[in-house]
Order: sequence, then C-alpha cells, then structure tokens
Amino acid sequence: MRAGEWYLPVDDELRADTGRRIALCAAYNTGAAGGPEERRAVLGQLLGRLGEGAWIRAPFQCDYGYNITIGPRTFVNFNAVMLDAATITVGADVRIGPGVQLLTPTHELDAERRREGWERALPVTIGDNVWLGGGVIVCPGVTIGENTVVGAGSVVTRDLPPGVLAVGNPARIVREL
Repeated sequence: MRAGEWYLPVDDELRADTGRRIALCAAYNTGAAGGPEERRAVLGQLLGRLGEGAWIRAPFQCDYGYNITIGPRTFVNFNAVMLDAATITVGADVRIGPGVQLLTPTHELDAERRREGWERALPVTIGDNVWLGGGVIVCPGVTIGENTVVGAGSVVTRDLPPGVLAVGNPARIVREL
C-alpha cells in the first residue's frame, strides 16, 4: 500500500486499522477524550508523529492516521481530510485552512479492476512554512515546496516548487514570493 503498489482496501488487516482510526477520531472529534492535553494525547496515538505546538481543530478525518507526520507549530483548521494510504508529511510552521484535503489514494482507470476495488497510493509532502487556503485539494503524489502559498479552492495536481503563489483548478503558479 505505502509502496505505491496496487492493493484492495477491504483487506482484514486494513479493516482493523480502520476500526482503530474510527474510535480515535470519534474520541478526538466529539471531545470525549477530555481537555486539550487529553485530546492531544489521542492525536499522539492516532498520528505517526505530531510535532510540538502543532494543533488540529476538530473535526478531523483520516484513513489510518499512522502514515501522517505533522511538523512542529503547524496549524490545521476545521474539517481537514487526510487520506493516508501512503505517507503524508506536513512540515513545520504550516497553515492549513478549513476543508483542506490531502489525498494519497488513486483508483484504477480500467473499469473492471476499478469495480473489483483496486487502488494504490502515492505520498503527499507539504514543505515547511506552506499555507494552504481553505478548500485546497492536494492530489496523490504531489510535493509542495517550502514557503509556497496555495490559494483557496485550488486543486494541486502536480508538484509546486518552493516560494511561489499558486491558484486555480488545476493550480498554476502566478508569481514567485
């Protein structure tokens, strides 16, 4: 799965991982975990790594959680979706607006294999000090370079270099920063 090879997400082991994620996300999103320290501890159990001073506002959804690394001092706003069948790496000091989606899974183009449920996943990497505006969608296999800003509602279908402003669907570089 994490190696970018085709897999079936209905595998028993993956279903067990999904059950773990459902319980942890529910505890986090409903506040059942308690106060801020307890909720941060739930994120620590859910995610592969949560940097010091990083914060994710609920509600938050992911596929597995353990493939997600969030750098220090990063802020993730409401309604973030991180589908982490492959690794999702978010750098330090990143700002992620509400409703942002970081997506690693991709589906088979062949109709028969798609009906059978085959998918694969490609990693997503967000560099340090990136700002993703509200509603941004980052597609499988994309890397966004450090100090880049992506405008609200943009769909990032390919890599963006460091230090640019990109907007649109698909996201296009409009200027250097």
